[in-house]
Amino acid sequence: MSHDSTAAPEAAARKLSGRRRKEIVAVLLFSGGPIFESSIPLSVFGIDRQDAGVPRYRLLVCGGEEGPLRTTGGLELTAPHGLEAISRAGTVVVPAWRSITSPPPEEALDALRRAHEEGARIVGLCTGAFVLAAAGLLDGRPATTHWMYAPTLAKRYPSVHVDPRELFVDDGDVLTSAGTAAGIDLCLHIVRTDHGNEAAGALARRLVVPPRRTGGQERYLDRSLPEEIGADPLAEVVAWALEHLHEQFDVETLAARAYMSRRTFDRRFRSLTGSAPLQWLITQRVLQAQRLLETSDYSVDEVAGRCGFRSPVALRGHFRRQLGSSPAAYRAAYRARRPQNDKPADLEGPASPALPGPPLHPESPVPLQSRRAAASAIGSGASLSTAAASAENGRESYVTSRASLPGQRSGT
Repeated sequence: MSHDSTAAPEAAARKLSGRRRKEIVAVLLFSGGPIFESSIPLSVFGIDRQDAGVPRYRLLVCGGEEGPLRTTGGLELTAPHGLEAISRAGTVVVPAWRSITSPPPEEALDALRRAHEEGARIVGLCTGAFVLAAAGLLDGRPATTHWMYAPTLAKRYPSVHVDPRELFVDDGDVLTSAGTAAGIDLCLHIVRTDHGNEAAGALARRLVVPPRRTGGQERYLDRSLPEEIGADPLAEVVAWALEHLHEQFDVETLAARAYMSRRTFDRRFRSLTGSAPLQWLITQRVLQAQRLLETSDYSVDEVAGRCGFRSPVALRGHFRRQLGSSPAAYRAAYRARRPQNDKPADLEGPASPALPGPPLHPESPVPLQSRRAAASAIGSGASLSTAAASAENGRESYVTSRASLPGQRSGT
């Protein structure tokens, strides 16, 4: 899912000043940056694919600090350009930042601010959003980043409207994306914006990726929360909620346990997690339902009760909205693709009696390859299963989509 702000037309009308050219893309690299994210804009904008119908960009790779730049794996890179080259770019991309707790170099922040003032389009991929936020370019704007870092971004920069559900957010002259492969989504979106659907489609075919992906980051969220919440008074309430998902309670119950009004609780919870408490609670219940469908033989009605849904109808509605499939279809696809020798313990031999209390430990024992297989069996709707694997690696899996973006909001 993408978010195209209604501010886009106004931003698009901005003219580049000085020597800046629309076709020039500057990629700003820093030492300690992950090499995968760094390579995405280099591949998209730095390779001549005119033979495939993709208009050519001019790429400038710029060092955001003194080199050589050391990447993940200990590789050392030497950027051919410094910060001065950004002055020629119509688009400046920050593919990642090495640490969400460290401030970026002030010289690089000044260069980004100046580029934005002169009409350049500024792009932050994954943790690159932290660099844009540090430069003040996200103040008062919608933005996203990897779901795992969204709460920290929201807490550290409260003036930024962080939405951890989106794969990318286009706010006209400032764009941000979620983690890892979502950078490809945003780069394809930029090509589509500049040169149309045919050019973006041709590039997607060359990269062997879908032109557009359906859904957002919700399918990838796991039940964990940032470590920072551990020292907050709300931590006890959150822990209680996770331990009692099998019970029927609502946000008012959580607010009462925190001795807060609903409005105060909503605001406090969002500031800590980057998510509204109701949406977070629904997501946790759906995740628990997915685990039970994969690892137990309970009926759908029983799963609904064990995940705190008031009725099987409620479970089916939320499950379909988040995964794009009914619970029964998800279970059938998962079991059809699971190897014969890969049966959960409670499916071997006599059925276990229903037990009270929390149904399962949050980390499912089912092998990850089986979870991925179930995801591919039911298409884009099963991607939450793939996400369970990617969450353990702190990375976002790239899932092939068969549909265009639903609910895309555009100001054009």
